[in-house]
Amino acid sequence: MSAQNWTPAVKQGLVPLHPLQFGALLGKPFAALRHNPKVLFGFAIVIQLVIAVVTLVVVGGVAVATFFRLESLSPSNPDFFPVMWGTIAINAITVLAMGFVSLAFTAVMQGVVAADIGYAALGEKAKLRRLWQLMRPAFWRLVGWSVLQMLAATVLIIVVGGIIALGVMAGVGGSGEGVAVTVVIGILVVLAAIPLWVWLSTKLLLVPSVLVLEHASLREALVRSWRLTRGRFWNTFAVILLISVIMNAAVTVVSVPLSLLSSLFIPVVSPTGMNDTSAIVMMLIGTVAPQLLVYVLQAVAVVVQCAAAAFIYLDCRMRYEGLDHSLISYLERRDLGTPPEELGDPFAVDPARAVSSAPPPRPQPTHASPPVGWDPQYPAAQEYPAPQTPAAAPPPPPPSPSAPAPQRSWTAPGSGEA
Repeated sequence: MSAQNWTPAVKQGLVPLHPLQFGALLGKPFAALRHNPKVLFGFAIVIQLVIAVVTLVVVGGVAVATFFRLESLSPSNPDFFPVMWGTIAINAITVLAMGFVSLAFTAVMQGVVAADIGYAALGEKAKLRRLWQLMRPAFWRLVGWSVLQMLAATVLIIVVGGIIALGVMAGVGGSGEGVAVTVVIGILVVLAAIPLWVWLSTKLLLVPSVLVLEHASLREALVRSWRLTRGRFWNTFAVILLISVIMNAAVTVVSVPLSLLSSLFIPVVSPTGMNDTSAIVMMLIGTVAPQLLVYVLQAVAVVVQCAAAAFIYLDCRMRYEGLDHSLISYLERRDLGTPPEELGDPFAVDPARAVSSAPPPRPQPTHASPPVGWDPQYPAAQEYPAPQTPAAAPPPPPPSPSAPAPQRSWTAPGSGEA
């Protein structure tokens, strides 16, 4: 190799360019928050605050407006019950709409985190503008994915609520057998819905990463996530479950003591009641400060969970499609000065390597894997025959006893024949 074509080995970055073990999948999402805190943490905090403020203003405004109207009517008024049911319906629709808005913001967060992990796999720390440029083509597909999740949850709630309503109606009719049957069916439906939801959410966990990094359609992303997690379900489920438990425990450990302190702090500041401005201000501080800290921890939890999904996506592609080799080749060509337009997309799916509907091959243990650098296509070494030693010359035949002995003449040194 000539000196001008030589390039140093690719340096180890946030994303190791090899399949990740369970410990790495559990620890790297937390390291991602330290890798680019300005973008990920700051953006997540802003998103959480925007969602909270918009939800509070819209839901609170609609509730105040509708229930004030209901209070103006007496129960004896014939319009009371229609107005009451209309108020409940309007508030339910408002909460549902704000749930869609919250999911849309969460989808944006998932796309930004997936784009950041993609740049981290290339050894780069991108700013929010570059992350948005990578995520923007998939924005509406991410929103569509969030809406699809919301619709699935709504259908599940409607089914369970309908069964409960049937049980209530059966109880009102006085049929004890109908109540018992309905209660049993409701319990069975709930028990069956929990593992079904967990299974589907785990199998489709990689959809945001596929949408952003592969620029796939929503249908293709669903298929790709389903196939990439085949054979990695329990590993994926364990990582997401442990991260959720860790972050929920952190939120609980912080929020519960702060809530208790704020409830004890308010009577100490104003033992006679909220009669002056300073007491009201202190009450607001004691109420809002713990909630802000909870929002910060929730923002961290969202970032870590989204980063875990992105790392699982990279791990599955490295194991099944050789993405690590593609990334190493991309980085080596980039370090050699190849123009960006010739480098191509490092996360593009090679149809020859892409996972198919067939089950993936079982991973081999370490002792059964071939040595590093071994190419099975390389021809076997040619076996040369062993060198043969020359045969020894046969000894001369013994002299015949009847033959006369040869006569030898002796010449003195220095003398020669005349």
